[in-house]
Amino acid sequence: MLKPAYPAQTELEMVTLEQLVPKDHLLRLLDQHIRFDFIREATQHLYCENNGRPAIDPVVLFKMLFIGYLFGIRSERRLVKEIEVNVAYRWFLGFRLTDKLIGGRVLYTDSTHLKANANKRHFEAHQVEQTPAAYLAELDAAIETDRAAAGKKPLKRDDDDSTPPMKEVKVSTVDPDAGFMARDNKPTGFFYLDHRTVDGVHALIVDTHVTPGNVHDSQPYLARLDRVMERFDLAVGAVGLDAGYFTPQVCKGILDRELFGVMGYKRPTHRDGYFYKRDYLYDAVQDCYRCPAGEVLPYRTTNRLGYREYASNPARCADCGVRGQCTQSRNHQKLVTRHLWEGFKEAINANRLSDLGKRLYARRKETVERSFADAKELHGHRYARFRGLAKVQAQCLLSAACQNMKKMALLLARKAAALLAKILGQALFAADFARYYLPMALHHENSRIRLVSA
Repeated sequence: MLKPAYPAQTELEMVTLEQLVPKDHLLRLLDQHIRFDFIREATQHLYCENNGRPAIDPVVLFKMLFIGYLFGIRSERRLVKEIEVNVAYRWFLGFRLTDKLIGGRVLYTDSTHLKANANKRHFEAHQVEQTPAAYLAELDAAIETDRAAAGKKPLKRDDDDSTPPMKEVKVSTVDPDAGFMARDNKPTGFFYLDHRTVDGVHALIVDTHVTPGNVHDSQPYLARLDRVMERFDLAVGAVGLDAGYFTPQVCKGILDRELFGVMGYKRPTHRDGYFYKRDYLYDAVQDCYRCPAGEVLPYRTTNRLGYREYASNPARCADCGVRGQCTQSRNHQKLVTRHLWEGFKEAINANRLSDLGKRLYARRKETVERSFADAKELHGHRYARFRGLAKVQAQCLLSAACQNMKKMALLLARKAAALLAKILGQALFAADFARYYLPMALHHENSRIRLVSA
């Protein structure tokens, strides 16, 4: 029969938080496998030892932030409200029910954009100096060496007192640190970029670095790679990157570090009705190019951007039957350029076509791409919660720490379960042996003894 309903919200029950939290809850795994005591030791010098109001435990403060990133709670006010009503959160923080709250070997790298807390229509146009890239000094030396070997005069360099080149950039009026991003197949507006590196075994995040959205992926890569290898003392043997990193300086840097690099294929720009650049074959022995019609394009000079120029003979091209597919220059001359470090790009591209390169590159989507997908879907990584580069860097570090803790806890739990299953399996085998096989063996031995005695 249907009994009358009586409200049970005011009844007293003898329970503990330990009973109310499910045994398989994620926070239980974190509490079991991750130790947070080092936070208290690292922040102890920031607190007064003998006077002042009792402080909130710094471990609790960090755990609260970790909960927000683990479960995708974007607002700190919302986080406080969730902790007030969520028993598992209180258990993880060490609160009572009535406590009050306060207001590898292989590395894969990629970047993702976080939308800045700034309207793309509210900006000012600023003239800023063009900062020279870090590798330009090395490239300039290579240019002068190449020109000297070819018998060319040194290039005239700008004096130090000359006015540096300027460029116009859009600066947000509410978040000046954000960069205006305008890329193909990407949203347009003010963004930050999170450059993330993960290991190739468990996709644990070993580096996260934030830049404005208008910084190219390749610019900070080599410096961050060196930091990761030095910070964790990793014996890195290979790296996997997408096509955005396929630049001469990155390819050279990877091979100079004696690493096996594999990158995605970047489709070259091409004009319909014209030959592809790959149709012009390079002869390394003669140091020249050969066009589709069989004519030779000899070396002419090396420009200040680091490209060797190979030019055709206008007299031979004027009457060529395929000139319309080759060039429309008024002097009937075809110019093909080749970077001084093009050989490094060709070596990296050859890695992509090898069996090892194909296997390594296939792991990208399972490691760094999945790491970003989890961060965006579960940890609020689509948007910058704060304004300013330093605060967004802190957000990305917290998100990475939460993802690593979750993954480590799950991996350790699986390892413990596998070890337990192995131990139990051995125990069951010993029990079965003692129950079935040992009596049979003893019976066989006794029979053999009786036969010998007879």
